[in-house]
Amino acid sequence: MNSRDRVLTAFAHEEPDRVPAWCGASAEFWEKAKRELRLDDEGLRERFGDDFRRVFARYAGPPIELPEGVTSVTPFGVFRAGFGYGQPIAHPLAGASLAEVYAYPWPDPGWQDVSQIRDEAARFNGQYAILGGDWSPFWHDLIDLLGMETMYLTMYDRPELIDALVEHIVAYYYEVSRRIFDAAGDVIDVFFIGNDFGSQRSPLVSVAMFRRFLLAPLRRLVDLGHAYGLRVMLHCCGAFAELIPSLIEIGLDGLHALQPCCDAMQPRRLKEQFGGQILLNGAIDSHHVLIEGTPDLVRQRTAETIGVMMPGGGYVAGASHDCILPETPVENVLAMFDTVREHGSYRRFGHRAHVDPHLTARPVPAAARKTSQHPSSGR
Repeated sequence: MNSRDRVLTAFAHEEPDRVPAWCGASAEFWEKAKRELRLDDEGLRERFGDDFRRVFARYAGPPIELPEGVTSVTPFGVFRAGFGYGQPIAHPLAGASLAEVYAYPWPDPGWQDVSQIRDEAARFNGQYAILGGDWSPFWHDLIDLLGMETMYLTMYDRPELIDALVEHIVAYYYEVSRRIFDAAGDVIDVFFIGNDFGSQRSPLVSVAMFRRFLLAPLRRLVDLGHAYGLRVMLHCCGAFAELIPSLIEIGLDGLHALQPCCDAMQPRRLKEQFGGQILLNGAIDSHHVLIEGTPDLVRQRTAETIGVMMPGGGYVAGASHDCILPETPVENVLAMFDTVREHGSYRRFGHRAHVDPHLTARPVPAAARKTSQHPSSGR
């Protein structure tokens, strides 16, 4: 069974030969690990046993000059400064009227070049599960454009403005991903998107407000992925267990990262409540175990997490953060992935791996062919 078979079997909630492994890492950690282990990019992925590979569109729009001190800029023109991608230095639509929202210089999806994506995915020859599509962090963009406090007040005072903003933001991401899938949908397996809806203690919005403002946009992206025959997986940090039934309702296929130190996000609880309905990815504690622990502690906690999560399939093993951070010891990451291989074998426990031929011989839906009819028509 190759990596792609393994992952798709897990998505089907069946038991593959072993638990699939996921490695998301910061650029800083990645370079550190390559230096310490004397490996190139692909050699490091193989050493960790990563069953996924990822392809991206590339920005090809008008040149952007970052002001002094600015770290990055979002597709919607919000400048950010500080550590990593930084924090917004201004909120350009705070206090805007509905007319100003419509008049805002929204980005052109055509600025994302998708021409190389198919070749990049195809070079893996179907050996790995390929992640594709735009990250689509529309919740974060909404906060950036308005400011968090203003956004919350506007949800109550001017809900129509929130609707207009979300519509414009998601329309951009939808169209970028549609172009990606038109170009390469037959060699991509998972539409991977990300929005952090949780704090350490609870969701950042109530279930009612989540369903009012955010569920329909998420459904739109999930439906787009499904129209191309893809599984759709959401990265979401924090304590968001209360939102998971709504995510299952719209047909989301997988949840990524799963922080066990957040309220109501304990692996056993998630597995018992939701494990048969949605793939669970992550749950090996990045903070208290991978960063602060010893290799022995990492091996112990990884084995414990796998023991809880692997029965019946529907689980991918990995860290509880979307990116392994640079302060994480490489020896701890090696201990995690080596333990995944050692303890994650279904055959070790007498389980039988089963591969559904429909998982590995996925036809390309009509929507993925370049015709005048595509999933965005008629919206």
